Amino acid sequence: MKRIIVITSGKGGVGKTTTAINLGAAINYFGKDVLVIDGNLTTPNVGIHLNSPEVPISLNHVLQGKADAFEAVYEHESGVKIMPSSLSIKELAKIKPEKIKDFKDDFKKISEYIIVDSAAGLGNEAISVIGMADDLIVVTNPEMPALTDALKAIKIAEQMKKPIMGVIVTRVKKNDIEMQPETVKEMLEAPILGMVPEDISVQESLSLKDAVVHTHPKSNASRAYKEIAAKLLNVQYNSKKDKEHLWEKVFRKRKKK
Repeated sequence: MKRIIVITSGKGGVGKTTTAINLGAAINYFGKDVLVIDGNLTTPNVGIHLNSPEVPISLNHVLQGKADAFEAVYEHESGVKIMPSSLSIKELAKIKPEKIKDFKDDFKKISEYIIVDSAAGLGNEAISVIGMADDLIVVTNPEMPALTDALKAIKIAEQMKKPIMGVIVTRVKKNDIEMQPETVKEMLEAPILGMVPEDISVQESLSLKDAVVHTHPKSNASRAYKEIAAKLLNVQYNSKKDKEHLWEKVFRKRKKK
């Protein structure tokens, strides 16, 4: 069954876009057809993350009725399909986020799994994207401000009768200061799909304009996203076997020099 999975947070800067892109890349890693849509119309970043900052036809054109949905799709070399939004400031005045729900069936004709990166916060733009979701994944950090906003997002989703698949906690340092997994689960009253560790590879992948699942496939963050994707797809994945061996790490560092 084709599903539209919206990635939301209630707060900016928690790794929502990074999660949307890498979850899409991880699902694609397991051989599934994936479309990642940039539903963050005012401050889009999916295209920037995947080296397609400006495209001739974007989601904006689709929402304005100037193009069909399939015309705004671009295929990454990995096989992941993306639908970027426009970076143009001129386009902001023309945006009507509530129209996105009208294209739900069109999006489902393009791919088996549709991952939508929503806008930060809980304004009209984010609510409009949440409104077309079949399932929601909430992204947060293990700190109180982020968890408080994540809880707001969950409560609003519940009011809208949108099912919560679970929570992805990013930038996990595993120290005594941050909120522990049990506390996060208890506070948000939602299952934890995965814990993505703080990893320099994520920053490196941003500079390379690609998903960390592609640029650093054996990194801790990459394997965490693969674990989450495997759980969602109900497929087998052995993260330990996928871990980088010492000789691979040495070879990679020498290659960088």
